[in-house]
Amino acid sequence: MATADFPEFRPPWYLKHGLVMTLYVDQVARRTWSNSLDVPPVPYQDHIFTGQAGVPLFGRWAAPTQAKGTIIATYGITGNIDNQWFLHILGRKAYQRGYGVVLFDWRAHGKTADLSPTLTSDGIYEGEDYLALAAAAKALGCPPPYWFMGYSLSGQLALWAGKAAMALTAESPLSPADIGGVAVLCPSLDSIRSLQYLMAHPTGRYLERAIAKALNRLAQRLYRAHPDHFDLAAIQRANSIWAFDHELVIPRLGFASVEDYYAASSPLPFMADLTVPTLVLYAADDPLFAPDIVPDLAAIAQANPNLELILTPYGGHVGYYSSVAGRALAQDPDPWWAWNRVLDRVEGGREA
Repeated sequence: MATADFPEFRPPWYLKHGLVMTLYVDQVARRTWSNSLDVPPVPYQDHIFTGQAGVPLFGRWAAPTQAKGTIIATYGITGNIDNQWFLHILGRKAYQRGYGVVLFDWRAHGKTADLSPTLTSDGIYEGEDYLALAAAAKALGCPPPYWFMGYSLSGQLALWAGKAAMALTAESPLSPADIGGVAVLCPSLDSIRSLQYLMAHPTGRYLERAIAKALNRLAQRLYRAHPDHFDLAAIQRANSIWAFDHELVIPRLGFASVEDYYAASSPLPFMADLTVPTLVLYAADDPLFAPDIVPDLAAIAQANPNLELILTPYGGHVGYYSSVAGRALAQDPDPWWAWNRVLDRVEGGREA
């Protein structure tokens, strides 16, 4: 369902299936996305930011003259700032609308992995990283309000940023008035249920193996950059998502088990208490997440006036590729329905 002031998402008829939509966007649209936009590249500047506990984070920033605010965003479970084209669609569209943009390689990813051996925490510390990036962006001339954004696993990270923003102290260079809110697409909300769901289905196991191979490549890169900090044998044993977290992540974070880590880092339990304005776009046919998360998420959103849920029957995982008819309905210039809705909401909404 969509709220009254959001136009309905209408995919092409052949993409009304979560897995098909997901694969189409990943395999086809990724090669043609730049042709779908009449928006120039953003004139980014490279910058090494400082995250929580002094962790260096590689990023890029740009701010147009008299920017309306600043979007801070990163990507999902694997990749880097150079190859994450879906993130760059957001950056281009936000900059065109007059917003400053900060994009970054999160912990253990891209050039940040070259700068530091610090591993991921799936939001526990990355939420504080978003706030540190906002404070640094403010000093660089990227003005508030700051919007924390992400998709897939980075949607989980951005939700943690919303939680962290609720606890700003008087010593913080940010004030509550500096925080615009959180906006996420297809966020990971319950890691235990979703990983169990993936592993219970043949297609899901295929997707899990693909992600696990990418995580292993990430670990190999970390080892090459910081050989004194990693055990090569442990990296070789990290042949699944669960094993990656078991072998490499939880020992450094002090968790007794992967299950404990997933329970602690999953944002679904704290979303009922969010007071920062939060927008979640979520597709009921997302093939990566357990379907029984949907009613739980809907109930939480119904009870929390600060949490706006746009739940659609179609969309897949980080898909939301709109049909020609859907573009006309939404008055969109391109097929990227979800990012258009997010930026509409940041600008105050637009009547459908």
